[in-house]
Amino acid sequence: MPREFTRAERVADAIQRELAIMIRESVRDPRVGMVSITDIEVSRDLAYCKAYVSFVGDRSDDQIQAAMSALDGASGYLRSLLATRIKLRTTPKISFIYDDTGVKGQRMSALIDRAVSSDASPSAEQDV
Repeated sequence: MPREFTRAERVADAIQRELAIMIRESVRDPRVGMVSITDIEVSRDLAYCKAYVSFVGDRSDDQIQAAMSALDGASGYLRSLLATRIKLRTTPKISFIYDDTGVKGQRMSALIDRAVSSDASPSAEQDV
């Protein structure tokens, strides 16, 4: 029977769970606030890890940049904590990347809703 998931995918899933807990409990920088880890990509040799993050609530670009620099500064600390929680031969080096797909999705949904409502109102007047 073939494997359903690769080792890198299983490690990425474990890192995502643990990293979310560690950021919530261990990172005390107020610039970070509430973070959602949307995806983790691990290299095939498990040496590098890209953590895609988004932030809960509305933030300006300056606040996002400050939070990302705080997360990048804490990446070594988070890596050492990760090494104690997940037993791997080498703990991946973590790099954080801002994921704005949620924000873009909300904007697109608002545009679609606005277009549908504007299309619905003139057609209702034409039928009368």
